Amino acid sequence: MSIVRLQNAHLAFGNDAILDGVDLVIEAGERLCLVGRNGAGKSTLLKVLDGHTQLDNGAVQIVGDTVITRLPQDPPANSPQTVFDYVAEALADVGDILKEYHHISEQLTENTSGQSMDQLMDRFGKLQTQLEAADGWQLQTRIEQVLTQLSLPADATMESLSGGWLRRVALARALVVQPDLLLLDEPTNHLDVDMVRWLETMLKEFRGAVLFISHDRAFIRALATRIIDLDRGHLASYPGSYDKYLQLKQENLEIEEAHNAEFDKKLAQEEVWVRQGIKARRTRNEGRVRALQELRKQRAQRREQQGSAKLSVQEAQRSGKLVFEGEGLNLSFGDQVILKDFSLTLQRGDNVALVGPNGCGKSTLIRVLLGQQKVDSGVIKLGTNLEVAYFDQHRAQLDPALSVAENVGEGKQDVTYGGRSRHILSYLQDFLFSPKQARTPVRALSGGERNRALLAKLFLQPSNFLILDEPTNDLDIDTLELLEQIVADYQGTVILVSHDREFVNNTATSVLLFEGDGKVTEIFGGFSEVEHYLQQQTGTKSVARQSDQSTPSAAPPRASEKPRKKLSYKLQRELDMLPQRIEALEAEQAELQQQISDPDFYNQSHAITSSALDRLGAIETELVKVLERWDELENLQQESS
Repeated sequence: MSIVRLQNAHLAFGNDAILDGVDLVIEAGERLCLVGRNGAGKSTLLKVLDGHTQLDNGAVQIVGDTVITRLPQDPPANSPQTVFDYVAEALADVGDILKEYHHISEQLTENTSGQSMDQLMDRFGKLQTQLEAADGWQLQTRIEQVLTQLSLPADATMESLSGGWLRRVALARALVVQPDLLLLDEPTNHLDVDMVRWLETMLKEFRGAVLFISHDRAFIRALATRIIDLDRGHLASYPGSYDKYLQLKQENLEIEEAHNAEFDKKLAQEEVWVRQGIKARRTRNEGRVRALQELRKQRAQRREQQGSAKLSVQEAQRSGKLVFEGEGLNLSFGDQVILKDFSLTLQRGDNVALVGPNGCGKSTLIRVLLGQQKVDSGVIKLGTNLEVAYFDQHRAQLDPALSVAENVGEGKQDVTYGGRSRHILSYLQDFLFSPKQARTPVRALSGGERNRALLAKLFLQPSNFLILDEPTNDLDIDTLELLEQIVADYQGTVILVSHDREFVNNTATSVLLFEGDGKVTEIFGGFSEVEHYLQQQTGTKSVARQSDQSTPSAAPPRASEKPRKKLSYKLQRELDMLPQRIEALEAEQAELQQQISDPDFYNQSHAITSSALDRLGAIETELVKVLERWDELENLQQESS
């Protein structure tokens, strides 16, 4: 049964349409993922569906009493409002009564109000009567249940919470109204892995429909029953899995490219005809001229697919082999233990991901690694010739009042990149900013566009030590995959903080897992190896609780015992490509051998025969090297398993 219908929707800001005659039907209980490039209008579409943005033309039809609620992309961060009040506001008038009731309850408990107790009790009684009449007790219970589910402190102020906690509060506000359609805009941003998994489970059990925007590919694969693709103002539906969508989308783009090429060929032929017609005849086929004018109009209206970003890092001279060495490190802030007898050696070329719940100390450890935070005890040795490029998840390096070009170029019209001078507008086009967008103030950008602007600023700086603190938030998937490639190929050292499981799996060679109480365990590999380690930990604890007759399972590796290192992303990719390379060399070798065995081969010129013989010898030499390399990597892979 359909609960929402979008019919012939038109909406434009400026010249390009965000929605250009869009149709969409949402069925009860389905989970749709809305994908598209940064700035395509995904967040705007959610605002259209919940009534916060009006269409220029077309209609949004809400079937029956369907309740729609939207999780905002950026909940209020600097508000003195309490968590309870912010969540209760979603319940409209009853929420206002609950807010006052909650505050008076606190005043009566603490007895800190300047009002007399009689006045408070009188008002308290009136509120109780109002709540009974409005079925408010059930709603209060619902608020308390949601806050408990999300482990949220009811009386904490919004301004006291970090980004991850603010996302939880926004989610609580969305869930408390028990909507038929839940709209989620990047719900996994700032959430740690455990919270993302909880969210996945909760949404699978949620009885209503869900329409969500996300860059987290693992999250999309776990949840989506249908992919909705917003591309250049048009909406296409792809039922089924995310991987099936990727395949069909690529096929559709290839069909579009072929159609456009055929159209352009026809247009070029007609342009030649009309010019020749002017010279050759006094009269022309006016119908054909009108058809040409229509072709010109269609070509002018065509919106080309936005190209891919062209990201690359300027690498400085190599650092010393040793980047950081710490032994027996201890660090605490009050009762919170960040590091407890922690030892770590970082060498040039390591790609290390910091993984753990929000507030566990990942950012503090980064400051320790950079020499910006002193430890309580322990020995630290920093490497030499370190050139650090730091991606700040809060985007503090961007001035919201300045344009993208002013932020990235720091007021200069020309920047030095790759050893040559480039105009700032040309450089920013590599990061998918048109000249008009480059002159736009940062405050007017979407979250993903701001992240791209920060990457553009960061990559102008030569570095050999790259620190990325939540770089994947809000990035479209194409840019995210390109960033993965850059991190994997980076010749320097990388420290990465991310809750994106797939991103960590594709880039990290090892993980520092924050387990609590100052314990930080180094695990070689990515999230998959972390999950295996945690499963072993859980299994061992279960065995310990069983009787002595139980057969013990294998104990997990201790923190001090490093598991064998798996192949790095680059080595694994090299191993995966070798069979294809060997096959190509053997095919070329067989073809050359067939040519040489032909009786007429040596009747050809010396230049031709010697070239073929030289190439055959080169192939044989290369095959030996490739086969030896394949054997070497296979052995390494077996040792790590």
